[in-house]
This record gives sequence, structure tokens and C-alpha cells, in this order.
Amino acid sequence: MLIGIDASRTTVARRTGTENYALSLTRELLALGQDLAEHRFRLYFNQPPVPGLVDGHAEQRVIPFPRLWTHVRLSWEMATCPPDLLFVPAHVLPLIHPRYSVVTVHDLGYLYYPEAHTRFQNAYLRWSTRYNSLAAARVLADSKATRDDLVRHYQIPADKIVVVYPGRDESLAPVTDPAALSAICARYSLTGRYLLHVGTLQPRKNLIRLLHAFASLLASDIQPPMPDLQLVITGKKGWLYDELLVEVQKLGLAAEGRVVLTGYVPDDELPALLSGALAFCFPSLYEGFGFPVIEAMSCGTPVVCSNVSSLPEVAGDAALLVDPLDVASLAAALAQIAADEGLRRELRERGLRQAGRFSWLQSARQVLEVLEQVGREVD
Repeated sequence: MLIGIDASRTTVARRTGTENYALSLTRELLALGQDLAEHRFRLYFNQPPVPGLVDGHAEQRVIPFPRLWTHVRLSWEMATCPPDLLFVPAHVLPLIHPRYSVVTVHDLGYLYYPEAHTRFQNAYLRWSTRYNSLAAARVLADSKATRDDLVRHYQIPADKIVVVYPGRDESLAPVTDPAALSAICARYSLTGRYLLHVGTLQPRKNLIRLLHAFASLLASDIQPPMPDLQLVITGKKGWLYDELLVEVQKLGLAAEGRVVLTGYVPDDELPALLSGALAFCFPSLYEGFGFPVIEAMSCGTPVVCSNVSSLPEVAGDAALLVDPLDVASLAAALAQIAADEGLRRELRERGLRQAGRFSWLQSARQVLEVLEQVGREVD
């Protein structure tokens, strides 16, 4: 069977969760395919990939086009030289596609927090998700929460949706070298113990409530005292950024570097930053999966995260789960994890075990099984 894969999202320079999903899953599928003579792979790119980006035996079709690449250029490719099956891991099916196609839907966050997108983006996301779910022969969902959203909001039959949890970056591990930890602190002006958040700065990350919870923590009688405790917020600037700066000033957290906004942190610096944190704080209002939670656990960092959407699935029993709308509860959880070394040790051990349950090889095997099932329908 000739399996086509839309690999256009793998070439993005600064990849977010969905682009990393596309790249990591594609790599593992190609690795599996090398041992399976009955399958061939064809990758479609909208720009030339850097050498070595996607290793493994596969035909690469670089088909540049200035605009509307998916619905015009990729559609034309599907009309003139189609594969037996098309898999789209991180975008939308082209208007012309093989009858038997498979697509991943990562989340429906735009329905819960429409203010995070422009009116046009919201309209496109609503259309593309519904179109994907109806047009595809099978839909992959990153979590049970996303599957349930598809059933609830778009009435997609549950038996058409297969939950396949993404994998994790298995190169992530606890950094214990004192020199590396000191260097990362010096790089970002961190003076002592710190709590860490990683993620794009946007409203559904719930950072305003996190700031209020941190301010409440500093005002409390925490034992042992932590006069140098900092909150480090890492991620690309979104349209929340200006509001965040204003709130930092209003809460009096600008003095003495209590809150540090690092901006985007390169992938190679993230393990040390995570490993050096007292705890990882992720009070997000909605996540289709929640890669940062697994990344933190992989580095042995204790986690406090929301008890909503997919996060309980991802965190299991390895995190303190809190109501993200309740600032007092969030502050109490931060105080508990900051003060209790035994709790941090227990969560660290549980987190490493929990992170070990997620594997791109396992994900790829499940996806390939779905593709083969659909392929048998083709035959």
C-alpha cells in the first residue's frame, strides 16, 4: 500500500506541539515501514526539508505553491497522482483527497476560548475540524477528551474516532550537572528557587490567575521561608503579553525580579530549565493533550496542573490537580509543593513513571494499525 503523508508542518523552524507531533510520528512511521515490505511512503512538502529532517526510506515530493497550498496544490497532486491512502497528522485534508484518508484532530479549544483567535481563524477552525471529521475515513484524537468533544459538538460517531496518545521526546531526562543548572540560571537571571510555566502566552494558559496565585503565595506564611522564590514564565509572546506585563506591575511582582518572562527558550535549554525548577505549574483552561506536562515529568520536575480537559489523562496520579478557575486552590497547591520536600520527591518519582508510558514508537504502531485497517477497506 502506498501511504501518502502531508509532511508540510514538519519543516516549520520553531515547532509547537502539533508540528512536533507531525515530525516525530512521521519519523517513527518511516522507521516501522522499513521492516514492512508491503508498505511504501510518499511525503508531501510545501518547501524543501533540511537534509536529515525525516530519515527513512520514503519518496519525497516537494511541491511549492505561493498560497492555498493544501486546497489547491496538494489537491491537484491528489487528483493527478494519488496515493492509496492519505494521512494528515497536523492540518486539514485537501479538498480533493483519496476516498480513504485519515486525519488527526488535536483539540477543539477554539470552541471553548474563541477570543484566542481572530474571527476568520475561528470560522476556518470550525469549518476545517467539521470537514476533517466528516470527510476522513477515520479520525485520530490525541485524548479521550478530544474524542468526546468531537462526539458532543459535531456528532461524529464514536466508533469512527480512535484515541492515540502522542509520544514524548525520549531525549528529555533530568539534568543533574550543577554546572549546567548554574549556567541556565545565569542565562535567565534566576537568583534562587523558581516555579516554572512553559507554553505560548495566550488566554487559555490562564497566566493571569497564575500570577494572582503566586502573589498570594508570596504573601502567605510559607515554611520554610523562600524570600528569593521566583515565577518563570517561558514561551512565545502571544496577544496576552501586554496584559501580563500590566498585571505583573499591578501585583507588585516586577520588583527584585520576582516574575521572569524569558520569551521563547530553545529546545536544547529546556531540560536544564525544567530540571532546576522547584515545580512546574500548568493551570491551563483547556488542552487537547498537554505536551509540557509530559516534558516536565520526563525531567523529574514535580507538576501542578489543571483538572480539566485532557490533563487528568496525561498527568494520571503523578501531579497535584487543581481547579484552574480557583485562585485560592491554585495558591494552596503551589504552597504545598513548595514547602513539602517529601511530596516533591514522590511526585518526581511518579512523574518519571508516568512519562515513561508515552512513546512515539507505540503511537506509530497504533497509527499504522489504523492505516492498515483503512487500507483493507480500500482493497
